[in-house]
Amino acid sequence: MARIAGVDIPRDKRVVVSLTYVYGIGLPTSKQILKDANVSEETRVKALTEDELNRIRTEIGKYVTEGDLRREVTLNIKRLMEIGSYRGIRHRKGLPVRGQNTRNNARTRKGKPKAIAGKKK
Repeated sequence: MARIAGVDIPRDKRVVVSLTYVYGIGLPTSKQILKDANVSEETRVKALTEDELNRIRTEIGKYVTEGDLRREVTLNIKRLMEIGSYRGIRHRKGLPVRGQNTRNNARTRKGKPKAIAGKKK
């Protein structure tokens, strides 16, 4: 199993797809990394040579990924909550942040429905 940026990427998948297992790397970034590292997108991870793996690792090193990116995102959310911005308040209350409707949906953010005494539809 190849280890890139602290993540074991799947061996049997194509390299372009396997790189997306690293937090912070999506398909477009993965394609750009492989283009810069001069590695074919069609190759399987198990067929990569050590030299190709090292070139991919150096290209990924130019991006913010995994723990650093997670830390950056959580610090940004904490900053929004501390300054009391609208988005920060929504984060604190556990409500949708990006303007979604909360009357009918938003169960992912709000959690299980809470019963209200005396209310029937």
